Amino acid sequence: IGDAPTFASNSLLPSCPVSSRVPDPSTVSAVQRPGRCGQRGSWEEQRSKSKICANVFCGAGRECAVTEKGEPTCLCIEQCKPHKRPVCGSNGKTYLNHCELHRDACLTGSKIQVDYDGHCKEKKSVSPSASPVVCYQANRDELRRRIIQWLEAEIIPDGWFSKGSNYSEILDKYFKSFDNGDSHLDSSEFLKFVEQNETAVNITAYPNQENNKLLRGLCVDALIELSDENADWKLSFQEFLKCLNPSFNPPEKKCALEDETYADGAETEVDCNRCVCSCGHWVCTAMTCDGKNQKGVQTHTEEEMTRYAQELQKHQGTAEKTKKVNTKEI
Repeated sequence: IGDAPTFASNSLLPSCPVSSRVPDPSTVSAVQRPGRCGQRGSWEEQRSKSKICANVFCGAGRECAVTEKGEPTCLCIEQCKPHKRPVCGSNGKTYLNHCELHRDACLTGSKIQVDYDGHCKEKKSVSPSASPVVCYQANRDELRRRIIQWLEAEIIPDGWFSKGSNYSEILDKYFKSFDNGDSHLDSSEFLKFVEQNETAVNITAYPNQENNKLLRGLCVDALIELSDENADWKLSFQEFLKCLNPSFNPPEKKCALEDETYADGAETEVDCNRCVCSCGHWVCTAMTCDGKNQKGVQTHTEEEMTRYAQELQKHQGTAEKTKKVNTKEI
């Protein structure tokens, strides 16, 4: 009977005939038991599993199994059907079919979704920005000019029977509105103040909107640095007043490198990274360099950026100290 042929029955389960002979079309073979021949006991197990797991729903990539205690549990699918319908996962990996994708997600404990049908397309490597996003002195001064113009437009002259608002009072009003209670404005509070006026905040120097948004924050930092006398990156009201004083003329700062000074906007290279002089500071890209060809690989980390910037700032600091000593001697 173990070698007897298996026949399909009217039910979903196959059946095994009593006779081991090849069946004659004119005769009807009696069914010995449900299930495949040579698999004694497996049908009972399958029937038990089907009954226990009847009302159990397992998510994609999982299937119901019966524990030793006879309780249902969901496990990762042991083996998917080998039908070929490739899909590209959200992790960039191609799978033979949906089942394989969900099974892999289950086994790895990660969230993988179908990105699109078919094999994953090779992604083109995106080259990093050739130059860093910076706020030049011209950008800083333009933002400052717009803010002052906006504030001056709110000045109200004193009337015959009413008191108006002068420039200092308007600044005081905005300072108190955005101060969090420590009597200082930090960069985030200053930026919120600037964002109150669309014309003032809408400085665009880059085609990319994200870069322009970053530019606003950088220019706010540059404005704070103008009058931040104690270098705490916060402005007291007096420092805030000085920063936006219409009669104040911001000084032009240059960058130093190897006993030479560079004007705002000047560029140089350190290894494979491009550095730009911005408001008296060197600002660099942060790419990992290949020693063989000195080409950058797209790795932008704060650690890398700090390392390259510090290297240039050492030259900047040394040059400024030398300049002060020479001035004293004169």
